[in-house]
Amino acid sequence: MPFWFVGEGPFAALCLEHLDRLLRPEEGCRLTRIITGMPTRSGRGMKETPSPVEACAARLGLPVERTGRLSQNEELLASLQASPPDAVFVIDFGQIIREPFLSTPRWGCLNIHPSLLPRWRGAAPIQRALMNGDEETGVTVFRLVPEMDAGPVLRQAKLPVGPDATASDLYGALSALGSEIAAAGLMALSKGTATFTEQEHANATCAAKLDREEFEVTWDKPAQKIHNVVRALDMSGGAFLPLKEGGRLKLWRTALADTPEGTPGTILGLDAEGPVVACGTGALRLLEVQAPGKRRMRASDWVRGLRLAAGDRLI
Repeated sequence: MPFWFVGEGPFAALCLEHLDRLLRPEEGCRLTRIITGMPTRSGRGMKETPSPVEACAARLGLPVERTGRLSQNEELLASLQASPPDAVFVIDFGQIIREPFLSTPRWGCLNIHPSLLPRWRGAAPIQRALMNGDEETGVTVFRLVPEMDAGPVLRQAKLPVGPDATASDLYGALSALGSEIAAAGLMALSKGTATFTEQEHANATCAAKLDREEFEVTWDKPAQKIHNVVRALDMSGGAFLPLKEGGRLKLWRTALADTPEGTPGTILGLDAEGPVVACGTGALRLLEVQAPGKRRMRASDWVRGLRLAAGDRLI
């Protein structure tokens, strides 16, 4: 049962690593092609940076092919028609997949999506689940159709979300869980014991792409809201507080604090764990921050360096 893997981003790289471990070539389930996007260029010397999938494939010793637009890659199109794989996994790939890729493989193009579809269809399902305070999420293996994340489901699994779980935590957990059910789904398809189930489209919600304005938090917001934003953005550049003197204070790790409320922005307490700051409602403990031009550090060390104490205004 040959299949292709098409992907670029970090979630796809994690899935590739898990699938390489889980697939069973001795039972006919084997990865025959890994396809990724072209490298990016950045920095003063415009250094070439391969995609996370290409970097992962190199670590695993797997051959990888680069492509521009899939729809314009004549070699891939010819190979698809001449010797179609049973399935093409398309994960975390920044291109719209169209025909003939959608219907030429025996089971079409499959995706591992880190949410319980039809909930959180779209570009940022993990971040949206955390920002919304969801206590449960999951992962879905489904077949691609022209409409975004709307195809029939092959496998689905749930995962509880802890109160302090971050996006990086869920990326790791859901990529592992998704790869497990994907491998099991492939084997079931090969044995004729799996079917696809249509989604309940009326229950769909949208996980829209993150807007840069959403990265800014202020003390007048509820502590729970700030905490949810911080943990949702730990892989996306980090949430931040604007500083009066200019620049931004990055918030990398926080925790809800059980303490009396006070004037938003006021330090209510300070110990080795970090300062407790009053918010619009509730209070938040800062655990790890990053001041402009500085490295990430424990929030307690940062506050100590500013010689702040309980009762002072943090920012």
